[in-house]
Amino acid sequence: MKKSHHMILTLTLVGVLSSLALAGIYKYTQPMIRENQRRALEEAIFQVLPGTKTFKAIKKDKMIIYQGFDSSGKPVGYAFVGEGPGYQGIIKVMIGVSPDLKKMFAIEILESVETPGLGQKITTPSFRNQFHSLDIYPSVELVKKKPTRSNQIQAITGATISSRAIVDIVNTTVGKVRKVLGK
Repeated sequence: MKKSHHMILTLTLVGVLSSLALAGIYKYTQPMIRENQRRALEEAIFQVLPGTKTFKAIKKDKMIIYQGFDSSGKPVGYAFVGEGPGYQGIIKVMIGVSPDLKKMFAIEILESVETPGLGQKITTPSFRNQFHSLDIYPSVELVKKKPTRSNQIQAITGATISSRAIVDIVNTTVGKVRKVLGK
């Protein structure tokens, strides 16, 4: 009986100490994680809005839309985060569009846990570059062959679900931003 009490006491003590250590590490690292996420978000804004020197955040209808300005203060466009389900988890994308919301400048993948070697190809320049100067009005289309129109994106072979997820995220988020901005 004494041996089982000793084991229970030891396991309880180890569990409590481990929990306290994890809580302490979490509390210590959380501000650094938030700062890194803020920097990554800011860097992504400048990546998807070429020529942007400054930006301001527009908070409306539970959305944050970043309006970019060039060095003379002229609006360059809008950047905003879209997210949605991919093949293996949530994908977060920074999207940069023209001031009239009809042309896309670029996308930047902020978070993705897609399959390495297949779905993770959405982060490669060859896929992301398809979004440069893409017509997004009325919407972006996904095709399996070489695009023939200025609003089409070619799917990644073997990763159609991930490709479709990006196109759906772009179309859905741009639609929401159009409603919020009244354009």
